[in-house]
Amino acid sequence: MASVLIAGGGIGGLAAAIGLARQGHRAVVLERREEFSELGAGIQIGPNGFAALDRLGVGQAVRDLAVYIDELRFMDGTTGERVASMPLTGGYRARFGNPYAVVQRVDLYGPLLAACHDDPLVELRGGSHVIGYEQDSGGVLALLADGSRLRGDALVGADGLHSSVRARLVGDGGPRISGHTIFRSVIPMERVPEDLRWNTVTLWAGPKWHFVHYPIGGGAYLNLAATRDDGAADVVTGRPAARETVLGAFPGLGATAGRLLELGEEWREWVLCDRDPVGDWTDGRVVLLGDAAHPMLQYAAQGACMALEDAVTLGELADCGPGEFPQRFEKYNAVRRARTARTQLVSREMGRRLYHPAGPDALARNRMLSAFSADELHDKVAWLHGARDFSETGL
Repeated sequence: MASVLIAGGGIGGLAAAIGLARQGHRAVVLERREEFSELGAGIQIGPNGFAALDRLGVGQAVRDLAVYIDELRFMDGTTGERVASMPLTGGYRARFGNPYAVVQRVDLYGPLLAACHDDPLVELRGGSHVIGYEQDSGGVLALLADGSRLRGDALVGADGLHSSVRARLVGDGGPRISGHTIFRSVIPMERVPEDLRWNTVTLWAGPKWHFVHYPIGGGAYLNLAATRDDGAADVVTGRPAARETVLGAFPGLGATAGRLLELGEEWREWVLCDRDPVGDWTDGRVVLLGDAAHPMLQYAAQGACMALEDAVTLGELADCGPGEFPQRFEKYNAVRRARTARTQLVSREMGRRLYHPAGPDALARNRMLSAFSADELHDKVAWLHGARDFSETGL
């Protein structure tokens, strides 16, 4: 049995702990906050995400809390025109083997946390902020903010966008600020007019903005996420935003989308960040996972799924003794880097080409999307949603 330290107790860190424990390793999860909890609103889970959750043994627990969406709907946010719809029932589920669903973030995090609590090989340590590491031929030391050090046979950096482990391993500075501000709100579904209670993920695209909404919490709530390409240059994380600020940020928003946006309350804002893909996430006995390795914009709705795929791949390659971790980490890196890099870049490109065009570019986008059949739309996402070995790039 090896002892593996995991920096970060988010979705990726907990999933990694489960995957490593299933190979008989002791997994020690080091979380900077005192409590293991998850903030945030909605997460979309594609069939590849459910495939990963099944391999971690928590798929059914998440399914029991999910809302199964009928279609992904793309709307012109200024005219109200339905541009394209990708059905997610019938042929989609038959082709990809799993549903497409949305959950509250806690409804994904909770089953992962419960599985960690239930596994005697997983230890959860709150108030343990990893700020760096050292290593030698026999192991690795996690350096904590309180001055203490913990020794293990390996270290997984799952500490997110501002990863301290990445800072030591890659040394590429701060994340890339996208210039996009996202406003988020969650409202009770009972406040939503009956004619607007759609069982869809709906995206309204406009000039330098888009607006997404979908049901979460078993259908009890509506998740609202409105993004503005406003050139934001500073990192903002969860700052309260005035309602009038949000309503004024989306000029030209059509009547139906406007009715939904006006329902929002207690808005908060974030400035979206990602990083350029890098080829190497390993340093001997240390490796990165999830947002620490390949943070991406939300536009492909695959950030959580990619972290789950990482955890499954890493865990399944960890059927080894303590001395073999460097080689197994290199193999994990080689298997995952092309797929995650493509997802990072596709996510950026979706914002530029699909979600935010104006004028003639928006009309050209509408013509392009509206020409696709349902099967052709499924073909477009097959490399992402249909993956099962989690190395597929579709290239």
